Amino acid sequence: MGEIEDAIERADREAFTRQPPKTLKGQIGYLLKQLGSAKAVAQELGVTADSVNRYRRGARKHARADVASKIDDAVRQRWQPQVRKRRRQQAAASGGITVETRARFGYESSAGSTDDGRFRRLTVKLPATYAQRLFDARETGASDQDMRGIIAEGFKEFYFQDNGGRAMGLSDVAINDIDYLDLEY
Repeated sequence: MGEIEDAIERADREAFTRQPPKTLKGQIGYLLKQLGSAKAVAQELGVTADSVNRYRRGARKHARADVASKIDDAVRQRWQPQVRKRRRQQAAASGGITVETRARFGYESSAGSTDDGRFRRLTVKLPATYAQRLFDARETGASDQDMRGIIAEGFKEFYFQDNGGRAMGLSDVAINDIDYLDLEY
C-alpha cells in the first residue's frame, strides 16, 4: 500500500464506534462469522484450517507474529463497514476531506518564477468533489501516484491558487517525497 492508501485506512479506523476484538480467539471468531468457514479463514491467512480451529477453541493462545499481523489486518479491513461507508458518503456529498501533509511540492508556472520543489507542511480542506474523486479512484484500484495527482490538483486550486484569487499562471503541481500524509473526513 502507498501513502494515500495508508492515510485512508487510518482515517477509516478513526471512524470506528467500537474497537475490534483484541484477543486471538475473538478475532478468529469474528473472521469465522465474516467468511463462513475455517477453510476460508485459513486461506485468507495462509495457515491450515486446523490452526484456525485451534485458535478458535483457545488451544493456541498466541499466533506467530506474521500470522497475528495478518489476522489483525483482516479483522480491521472488515470491521464496521457501514460506519466507514457512511463517513465516506458524507465526505463525498458535503463534508469534504482535510489533507495534512509534509512533502516536497514542485510546480510549473509562468516565466520568472521558481519551480524548484521544496518541503512544505500544509493542512488544506478540500471540497466534497475531491473526496469523491479520491474514493472513486481507490475503489477502481488506482495507483498511489494517481491518488497523489488528485490531491495535488486540489492543493493547486485551493492552496496555491486560493480558489482563483492568485497564481493563475500555475499549470501543474506535483507532490514528491512525502514525509507524512494524514486524511480526515
